[in-house]
Amino acid sequence: MKNKLPPQLLLEAYCAGMFPMGMPDGKIGWYSPDPRGILPLGEFHVPHGLRRSIKRMERVGWELRIDSDFDGVLQGCAAREETWISDAIASSYKTLFKNGYAHSVEIWKDGLLAGGLYGVAIGGAFFGESMFHRVTDASKVALWHLVRILKAGGFTLLDTQWNTSHLAQFGAREIPRDEYLQMLEEALARETSFA
Repeated sequence: MKNKLPPQLLLEAYCAGMFPMGMPDGKIGWYSPDPRGILPLGEFHVPHGLRRSIKRMERVGWELRIDSDFDGVLQGCAAREETWISDAIASSYKTLFKNGYAHSVEIWKDGLLAGGLYGVAIGGAFFGESMFHRVTDASKVALWHLVRILKAGGFTLLDTQWNTSHLAQFGAREIPRDEYLQMLEEALARETSFA
């Protein structure tokens, strides 16, 4: 399926515990890692440095926006030397955004996009895809806001795909794929609100 990723296929893959990544040859690879990375919403840890950034944000006028520049966040996340966000993948996520499934959490400073993240919401599951920053800690503040949004909206699962040392500082951990699939099934059955 080179250079094409139908949005409906992408939604079905998420519901089955899989996610795509663009490969260097233009093809799309599908992954369902075991173990799977998650960030338990009730165990989100705010490191000391992030606490300072949140307080600073309020003083210096950083602005939180939701879904105001999805394309800008997608471009920011893809602007790396090596990226898995191919043109086909970007196109599919833009369609998911137009259809209300994909969302961006953005931090703005002085009228410019300073950082943010995006992912896909289905039922009570949010599939975190990527984050970026142009201003120090902007993506971390966006993640903090995302967790608050998900908790307030009744979500139960924040999927990080894999765990990294960066995510581990916030409480992310790995669980066996079987356990993840059970959590996913329960989350997909929930009615939630991303706002």
